[in-house]
Amino acid sequence: MADEKSCGAIVYTYEKGVRKYVLIRGTGIYKEFCGFPKGHMEPGETETETALREVKEETGLDVTVLDGFRTMDEHFLAREGRPNDKKTNVYFLAEYRDQEVKAQESEVSEIVLMDYNEAMQSLQYEESRRELTEAEEYLNM
Repeated sequence: MADEKSCGAIVYTYEKGVRKYVLIRGTGIYKEFCGFPKGHMEPGETETETALREVKEETGLDVTVLDGFRTMDEHFLAREGRPNDKKTNVYFLAEYRDQEVKAQESEVSEIVLMDYNEAMQSLQYEESRRELTEAEEYLNM
C-alpha cells in the first residue's frame, strides 16, 4: 500500500462585501469536478509550504494562510485503479486581496469565484462540502 499526501487551501476573498471562494476545475477526466487548489508535497516541504506553492501554481494567487484552521480528508484511490493506496488531502484557509486569478493551463481548465451557497451546490464530493462548511463556520466565529 502506497500513501500519498496533498496539501492546498480553501481560498477566499471579498467582492463588494460578499465572501467568495475560489474553486477550480481540473483538466482531462477531472474537468467536470470542482475543488480547491491542492497538490503533492515535495520532499522537504511543510504542509503549509506545499499549500502556498500549489495555490500559487494553480491560481496565480499569493495568499495569506489564517492561523488555527486545518482540515483533512482521506480516501482510497479505487477510482484510479489503486484500491489499496490511500490519499490524504490537507487544507488550510487562506485569503487573497486585489489580485487576478490565472489558471495553470496544464492542470486547471477554469477558476470560478462563488459565494458559499453556490460553492456548496458545485462541489461533488461530500468531503469537500464538509471542508467548505468548516471554513465558513470558522470565518463566521
